[in-house]
Amino acid sequence: MLAERCFQALDHDRIRFNDPTGRCAVASAGAAALGIGLCVLAAPEIVVGAVIVVGVVVVGVAIKEALDAYELRGSSSEEVEPAPQTKSGPQAPSANQKPKPEPSGQDWFPPVPTEPRERERRPECVPKRVPPKGGNALHNWCADNVPLNAFRGANALVNGKAYDALQPAARTLWEVKTTAIETYSPFVQRTELQRQVEEGRRERDLAAACGYDFVIGVRTEAHRQMLKNAAPDLKVVLMTWCK
Repeated sequence: MLAERCFQALDHDRIRFNDPTGRCAVASAGAAALGIGLCVLAAPEIVVGAVIVVGVVVVGVAIKEALDAYELRGSSSEEVEPAPQTKSGPQAPSANQKPKPEPSGQDWFPPVPTEPRERERRPECVPKRVPPKGGNALHNWCADNVPLNAFRGANALVNGKAYDALQPAARTLWEVKTTAIETYSPFVQRTELQRQVEEGRRERDLAAACGYDFVIGVRTEAHRQMLKNAAPDLKVVLMTWCK
C-alpha cells in the first residue's frame, strides 16, 4: 500500500532499486519502472538493501523505516546480501576517469538458486494468515505477544501446519503451551508430556523442511524443564510475558 500510494512521489533520478536475487527482473521483464519497483518493495526476502538513495540521507532513512515496518507485518526474510552504503551526492569525475553510465533500471543481478530459496518457492512454505484455533484467550494473548510476531491475531500456516506465531527476521515459528502440566496427576502428566514431545518434533520437522527454526513457548519453568528432560533436541523457551 505504501509503495503504490507514494511511488509516483519519489524522485526517480535519485532512487535505484536493487534485486540481488534477480526475481523481479524475471517477473517484470519489460515492465515499467513502477512494476519493477513495486516487485522489489513487496519481496520480503530482499527488502534489506532493496532501495539505494543517492545523495538524500533523510529520504533513505524514511524508506528504510517503512521497509522495516513492512517486514515486521508479514513475511519471511531470507538470506540477503549486505545493504549497500548510502552514497553521497554526485561528484565531478577526475581528468583520468571516465564518467560511469547511469543504471538503466534493468541492470539486475542474475538469479543464484540456493537451497533455502528453492524451499521458499514451494507454495506450502509461504506463510499464510489463518484464524487462530480455539477460543482460549490466555493462549491467544501469549501467542500474539511473542516478540516481533508478524501474525498477531492469526496463525501462520506453513507446510500444512498452523503455527501460533512467526518471527520473520529470525525465520522462527512458534508453538505456545499454556497448560499447567506440572499440576496434573502423574499418569496424565506423562501422557500429556509424551504427546507434546511427539507433536513438537513433528512441527519442528515441518518447519525445517521450509527453512524455518522452531521454538516451543511455555508459561512455567517447571514445564520447560520437563520438556527439556524429555526431549533435549527441542528448543523450549520460558515466555516471561505470558502470566
